[in-house]
Amino acid sequence: MAGGRKHIVERVQTGVRMEKRLLKVLRALADYHDLTLGDLLEGIVLHAFDGKCAFGPASRGRIRELKKIYGLDLDSRASHRLVEAGAGKTADE
Repeated sequence: MAGGRKHIVERVQTGVRMEKRLLKVLRALADYHDLTLGDLLEGIVLHAFDGKCAFGPASRGRIRELKKIYGLDLDSRASHRLVEAGAGKTADE
């Protein structure tokens, strides 16, 4: 945070489950920006809470490249429509 007011926060460890390819893209993007995954996610969420895009044109281009590299074919239309692999199968299947 260059030149801005500092905010003291308390961080907690979390065990969030996430789609595997999405996580790979996020980790690579965090590394590209020299951030921790947690810092990247905090920034994305804070921007989203304000109704703003967290990424400029250059970062969105990098995200497109990373999605191709990791085979991530999901976009915002997939939100709330993801189904866990093997979900809904019975013991007989």
